[in-house]
Amino acid sequence: MREFLELPYAELEELNLRAKQQRKDRVPAAQVQEERLNYLTSEPRIKAVTVLFSDLEGRLHMLDYDKKFLLKSFDNLTFDGSSIRGFTAQRESDLRLALDWASFYWAPADVFGPGKVLVFADVLNRDGSPFAADLRGVLKQFSNEQFTKNGFTLNAANEIEGFLFDGIDAEQRYHDTGRFDYVNTGGYYHSLPGDPLRSFIDTVAEVQRAMGFENEKDHPEVAPSQFEINYSYGEVVAAADQIQLYKLICRQVATRMGMTASFLPKPVVGVNGSGMHTNVSISKDGKNLFWDANGEEKMSAPAWQFIDRILTAGRDICLMLNASVNAYRRLDPHFEAPNQIKASAVDRGSMVRIPIGNERSARVEVRSVGPDANPYLVMLAVFKTGLDGAISDAKDLRNGDRYLPDNIYDALGDFRGSAWAATMLGDDVVTRYADLKQASADRCPRSLGTFVKAPEVQFHHEVYNQFLWNLF
Repeated sequence: MREFLELPYAELEELNLRAKQQRKDRVPAAQVQEERLNYLTSEPRIKAVTVLFSDLEGRLHMLDYDKKFLLKSFDNLTFDGSSIRGFTAQRESDLRLALDWASFYWAPADVFGPGKVLVFADVLNRDGSPFAADLRGVLKQFSNEQFTKNGFTLNAANEIEGFLFDGIDAEQRYHDTGRFDYVNTGGYYHSLPGDPLRSFIDTVAEVQRAMGFENEKDHPEVAPSQFEINYSYGEVVAAADQIQLYKLICRQVATRMGMTASFLPKPVVGVNGSGMHTNVSISKDGKNLFWDANGEEKMSAPAWQFIDRILTAGRDICLMLNASVNAYRRLDPHFEAPNQIKASAVDRGSMVRIPIGNERSARVEVRSVGPDANPYLVMLAVFKTGLDGAISDAKDLRNGDRYLPDNIYDALGDFRGSAWAATMLGDDVVTRYADLKQASADRCPRSLGTFVKAPEVQFHHEVYNQFLWNLF
């Protein structure tokens, strides 16, 4: 019997934190690559490397490469882009994967399988140039440019809410059952030790800790069977990678426990929906540029300009932050919905909130983000808008009565007609993304109505599979 790598959780955490520090320190890519290749060569217990990348809608894809093959061919990895929604047509199908060795993870064997390690990849065209629809690559380029030109480090942390439902594949079966079944009805902060929700949260938190997430707190959320597991700040690309891993871990753990972790923004009408509050700041030479002890709400002038740019472009970027038909159920004022295009330190109905902070933690919280949005697109939209967007001359910008769209069709119209969206993404990517959203929306009732409709779950981009779409 061959012995495959199975490391204790404490050792995994140590390895992942060391890799995380290399990323923070911006150790040269060539040095990290050499170190990782040497490790893979010398560690006989590793059988495969799981390569992760994300499509235009933020759906995570994984390929397992045999370790021996990868060591010989890591600089020439290709895949069929025409099989990925929103990527390439059949006539131009081949794309390349460029391994980002700095985003290397040691994973618990009991969750991911023994003998495997994980690494994220950027998607390239056949000629090796960046692929425009790979938002991770676009975000990484933007982040690197900000550091090179301005010395800025873009920081982010996300509070990602989700629901835990009884049974495996509860979303895929929704068109048959028409309902989701709670595993817990305790509510905010309340879950007895050992009950299904608490056991799930504890297990996910252990896996995250082992993978270097540096956990902060975890708890049941306001709605029945709802959870949130928080972890520390990271550089923006690493933070977006962690969102993908967070959702992957939650789904894997839930499935192993006979349940479903769902990141639909509003799977059940009548209770609070799930958000992905996106906390961001910018630092330079270790100093938080958003902090000013004498500023309004102790925020600096650049921080307020950052906020004003986001508010100005609120409707332009709404589809990037709220990517599905179901997301617009969450933008409901009856449930602390962050649907008002304004900024506030106290009003949780504001699109942007200024949390209580200090010199280290001062930040901007964009509350209107759905947990099913493409995290790389979210980060790009927030940071690029906050740094480079226009500022409206409207006097009531921060305290006005403007609202985000309450349905995906209005959001689509704003996005397609937005000059700013085209500037950020390019006309081709805007068209591709909007067409994907339009296709999903057109399979759902135009009016949301009172009840969650089967098509808005069945044709949700995180539930998507060829079988369902081929029914039409």
